[in-house]
Amino acid sequence: MTGPVPEGSTALLTDRYELTMVAAALADGTADRACVFELFARRLPDGRRYGVVAGTGRLLAALERFRFGEAELAALAQVVDPATLDWLRDYRFTGDVDGYPEGELYFPGSPVLTVTGTFADAVILETLALSIYNHDCAIASAAARMVTASAGRPLIEMGSRRTHEEAAVAAARAAYLAGFATTSNLAAGRRYGIPTAGTAAHAWVLLHDDERAAFRSQVAALGTGTTLLVDTYDIRTGIANAVEVAGTGLGAVRIDSGDLGEMAHQAREQLDALGATGTRIVLSGDLDEYAIASLRAEPVDSYGVGTSLVTGSGAPTAGMVYKLVEVDGRPVSKRSTSKESRGGRKSALRRYKPTGTAVEEIVFPHGGPPATGPHDRELPVPLVRGGELTPDAAAPLEDSRERLRAALVAVPWEGLKLSRGEPAIPTTFVTES
Repeated sequence: MTGPVPEGSTALLTDRYELTMVAAALADGTADRACVFELFARRLPDGRRYGVVAGTGRLLAALERFRFGEAELAALAQVVDPATLDWLRDYRFTGDVDGYPEGELYFPGSPVLTVTGTFADAVILETLALSIYNHDCAIASAAARMVTASAGRPLIEMGSRRTHEEAAVAAARAAYLAGFATTSNLAAGRRYGIPTAGTAAHAWVLLHDDERAAFRSQVAALGTGTTLLVDTYDIRTGIANAVEVAGTGLGAVRIDSGDLGEMAHQAREQLDALGATGTRIVLSGDLDEYAIASLRAEPVDSYGVGTSLVTGSGAPTAGMVYKLVEVDGRPVSKRSTSKESRGGRKSALRRYKPTGTAVEEIVFPHGGPPATGPHDRELPVPLVRGGELTPDAAAPLEDSRERLRAALVAVPWEGLKLSRGEPAIPTTFVTES
């Protein structure tokens, strides 16, 4: 990663202690010791049976911009000593990164990301890596559960107004990776090519003197294939007005409040009676995976999900940690109660039945895989070599969507349940003999 400092440096998206450790290591001569850091989750969020790897593409893009320009150095002049400032001025990550491909599943202890380099090279990336993975994995994991619960019905991500403006863009990307069909966020559409969707809010109806006037204006602007929001006043009257204005070719009605299951059932009956048999029903309003699952038997065509999606549906962080596991080829580990880590660089493979069902994840010392079978698959891939991105690092978002779809098909059916339980497959840790 050579060349001038790119615009939009990510170098200050870090905690101060990263830089104070670098300064101290430069002073005592330990900065250049060969180290391995691993990013992993000790456990899954309560009630979850699998996690989804997301954020890899965002991390690699941020890594390319992790440079200290004059503005960043000026901001650090009172934080670190002049010798450290000089080191930061020339900083380029020159190590290696391996990781689970984006869209892969992970389980407790999975070595999701492995960073190899000097201590100073690698420790400085801790906060950047964790902030991206903890957010994106949490959102993608929640979104994947919603996709499973929807049983093939399209999902619209519409949570931008319920989170930080930049987190909203990242959440839309993670949701799309997990199988959502569209997003309401236009920045996500521009940055990542995600299809966007959206029509009108209650304010649009309230702006006009009556509901029919609002509907007429929307249809005139967007065509009869639009989606009309029918619950500003009375839903039955709203549906009648919508079909009166748009005709039986109306694209969809959206219901955002009330007993959604009952409202959907009544709306379908009314639409069919009015001849609008092809008009779809879109539900939104505080939906999560449990609410979506409860609506599976109702005549719903798609769902809009906001708050629960962008907050990880009760698990807003994936609980990832970034730990030093090897120094100069020697395993090191943290042994604090309930915060222990396993020393030594690791890799992992997943075992499958001949039918394609996953049965076990095996984590083993790097370079020494156990005897493999014909249906085993090693999980980490090279992402960065000598500071430069590899071809594997450039996987399109569409490929990651397909990877996750295939991974979920391979999960034993019990592992897709929304009820509490053990991880979908067990993890076995192999130690060196």
